[in-house]
Amino acid sequence: MGVFELSTTAAASSPLQADRGGLLSRGRGIWYVALGATLWGVDPLFRILLLQHFTSAQIVFLEHLLLALYSVPVLIHYRHQLSGKLTLGIVGAMLFISWGGSAIATVLFTAAFSYGNFNAVLLLQKLQPLFAIVLARIVLREALPRRFGWFLLLALAGTYLLTFGFASPALGLHDLATLGCLLSIGAAALWGGSTVMGKYLLTKGMGFHFVTALRFLLAIPLLGLLVLAAGDGWQAIGGGGAAALVLVNLLFQAFIPGLLSMLLYYKGLSGTKASLATLAELAFPAVGVLINWIVFDEALTAGQVAGFVLIWTVLVLLSRSAARSPQPAAPAS
Repeated sequence: MGVFELSTTAAASSPLQADRGGLLSRGRGIWYVALGATLWGVDPLFRILLLQHFTSAQIVFLEHLLLALYSVPVLIHYRHQLSGKLTLGIVGAMLFISWGGSAIATVLFTAAFSYGNFNAVLLLQKLQPLFAIVLARIVLREALPRRFGWFLLLALAGTYLLTFGFASPALGLHDLATLGCLLSIGAAALWGGSTVMGKYLLTKGMGFHFVTALRFLLAIPLLGLLVLAAGDGWQAIGGGGAAALVLVNLLFQAFIPGLLSMLLYYKGLSGTKASLATLAELAFPAVGVLINWIVFDEALTAGQVAGFVLIWTVLVLLSRSAARSPQPAAPAS
């Protein structure tokens, strides 16, 4: 992607400088993904007030309608990026990240808590990086970097500690054989797959602005159908200051944890392997725990602190590993 490429002139004048720039960009990509995931962690700060007036499906639908103000002009401006590229694979990838990642996965994950053990549902979400890694190997032919197995184990251990601390969730086989667990696994597969499909689109010459706009705009019809199917009425907000406060929260919700986070995420993903990016996304639960402590006064356990430190240690190691990895050959035009 253009954001991560050196100019032709600079590359020609100094190969060593170009190589250093490439190394720096690959290392930075991890942090762009992590920063985007970090902004997802501030989502509850805006969502709390909105949930007093709307359902979750209604909030997501309204967010996407607001984000159409960004998406439509971007898709019009960069429409040439789709010229001659509407293959079945690209259309499938676009629908996967918008319908699967933005809508269906959220519905499955929410429904999982109604059918299964709470701890089992959360535990099975830790499978998300595994789905992304396997799909990246199959779809993108990504080779895993050295010591990646250790990075994965440390990251999974960190997310486990964030969720359960040093205590065991005490789950039996019957807890893992429920409909709720199947729904949780489905959500994990869709979210992990969305990382890979987003990377696939970026490798096809689409910019991160364009992929972000596609994700938001294509999700609107499906989200509208989900809202209609739920049959929940729209609650009157009232006038004056109350309505203004709700509107401000909705705007911040849409454009900070929504738009800004996804722009940073796809910008980082354009220069990062999907298998590495899926581990960088674990910044999201780490920051979510920190927000709960600072804002909502939920005390951190020693296990959660250890998990938080472990995840950010993995991110540092990943960025260094990415910066040292060999530069992949440029694809043919």
